[in-house]
Amino acid sequence: MKKEVKSEMEDELRPEYNFAQMQGGIRGKYVERYRKGTNLVLLDADVAQAFPNDAAVNEALRLLMQITQRQQPNTTV
Repeated sequence: MKKEVKSEMEDELRPEYNFAQMQGGIRGKYVERYRKGTNLVLLDADVAQAFPNDAAVNEALRLLMQITQRQQPNTTV
């Protein structure tokens, strides 16, 4: 026996929802959890123009890290 295939028109989704009429939702319920789990950094417009993509930003930051590590005095004895 084969399972019946539902047609696309039989789904329960509406073409549009009015969220103002929905009750029980809490705005910002997971915002703190989201903030803790993301590492998104926003660049100022002038900085963003200097880099074509995220790989270029990462490369520049890694180079800066290498430079600062070389310039720090060696404190090991």
